[in-house]
Amino acid sequence: MDALAFDTHPSRYRHWTLDVEGDIARLVMHTDTAAALAAGYELKLNSYDLAVDIELADAIQRLRFEHPQVKSCVVTADLDRTFCSGANIYMLGSSSHAFKVNFCKFTNETRIYMEEASAQSGLSFLAACKGTTAGGGYELALACDEIALVDDGSSAVSFPETPLLAVLPGTGGLTRLTDKRKIRRDRADYFCTLAEGIKGKRALEWGLVDALHSRSKFDDAVLARAEELAKGAQTARGPAIELAPVAPEIEGDRARYEYVDVALDRGEGTATLTVSAPAEAPPATPDEMVRQGSDLWALRAFRELDDALLRLRFCEPEIGLILLHTRGDPAHVVAADRALDEHASHGFVREVRLLQGRVLRRLDITARSLFAVADGPESCFAGSLLELALAADRFYMLEDDDEAVGVHTSPANGGALPTYARTSRLEARWLADPAGAERALARGAEGMIPAAEAEEHGVATVVLDDIDFEDELRIAVEERTSLSPDALTGMEASLRFPGEETLETKIFGRLSAWQNWIFTRPNATGERGSLTLYGHPERPSFDFTRT
Repeated sequence: MDALAFDTHPSRYRHWTLDVEGDIARLVMHTDTAAALAAGYELKLNSYDLAVDIELADAIQRLRFEHPQVKSCVVTADLDRTFCSGANIYMLGSSSHAFKVNFCKFTNETRIYMEEASAQSGLSFLAACKGTTAGGGYELALACDEIALVDDGSSAVSFPETPLLAVLPGTGGLTRLTDKRKIRRDRADYFCTLAEGIKGKRALEWGLVDALHSRSKFDDAVLARAEELAKGAQTARGPAIELAPVAPEIEGDRARYEYVDVALDRGEGTATLTVSAPAEAPPATPDEMVRQGSDLWALRAFRELDDALLRLRFCEPEIGLILLHTRGDPAHVVAADRALDEHASHGFVREVRLLQGRVLRRLDITARSLFAVADGPESCFAGSLLELALAADRFYMLEDDDEAVGVHTSPANGGALPTYARTSRLEARWLADPAGAERALARGAEGMIPAAEAEEHGVATVVLDDIDFEDELRIAVEERTSLSPDALTGMEASLRFPGEETLETKIFGRLSAWQNWIFTRPNATGERGSLTLYGHPERPSFDFTRT
């Protein structure tokens, strides 16, 4: 699990510069061509790979916690006549299928985090496109609140993926065109098949950008608009806290954090991921929470979980099943959740809860089977940790004679940590009977819900006594790991998005699924496919059969 590091710091950035002046920040992209994640390609023309996006994700997180005074952020580039040319094609062409899909998923999540910062945290983003804005570069711009394009007669926005590479814009661009920017379907169709893109007046008329400025006036106009956006911010964050590193200690097949532990069984294709409760009663007031800073359990444990999930995604593609365990005192978790709920309007407290929600949504869309396991009285599926079980594909609980094994609810289970479908995970279990979620929460308010009742209230999937528990769980694990991972990924992604669709569920449940399929098709990645032959003199050869 130590092949990649997702924990970084602005002092170590190679591809971005984060400058903060008053209530305005500037995120400036200038990729270091020699600092690609892997050998075999250079990051020319501000093309990006995972290393670039790890830094971007880190910068967005730090703006939210370390620079709460910032109200607007200009995303721009320090490269002549180029904003960003998108994901590096040679990187995509040389990467494994699993890496390509996970790369697209991570960049999707990062851009959605920008949109959430705007909607929830009073942090607006303005894309200042002073040159070529293509593919993933335009998708980055689409994730911003507004897009300014230089009007110089040559700079354009474009989605060249379909005409040039036989793939799709991989980070939500198609959905953002129609659902976010409300571009007419016929115009979106025209735009997405025009490799050279659209520039100037037509880009503005069609709604592909929000403003055009001449090169001589561009910087001043962008700054003026950023100042206007900052003045319009209504949500206060802070006070500022520094985000400490969360890198684990790795020894063999074990990764240990302060509150998270991951143990791999490569032979079985499983990982046991355990999250621990705080060892003592958590702070109850915002001032006490701020004093703990990034060591606050509610923040650190979920940052550690986030890091662990990313390492599993990218470094352990053959781990197909994650067994989710919890340990500790449930009263401490419930108390932590209640304190966050009571002070939800406080800037720092709100950001902690929003981060917890983001991490749980990362779990929701992780392409691994998820089994939650409450196997003894030391289990701690309570409140925000109960959300792990509610996110799982199945929840196995031991029913003991003393009724010491159970679950505890808290305000975290009532919608404070919603899914991408905008519902709580408990509500998603009761779509046929919405009152069921209310009944479960009401029962949880009375105290621990033992295993037998947990099944009745829609929480547990399988409840077994101590005679059958271990054998039944072992058989279930063996059966799950014997099934086709391709079919499981498709099945899980479909079942994890019940109810109404949103922009995010369309991106992850539909667009990502199509991209996953297209990446395996010969028209894109075969020996004569467009992605394979990009940069070569040969023309691609297509199978024109529609499927």
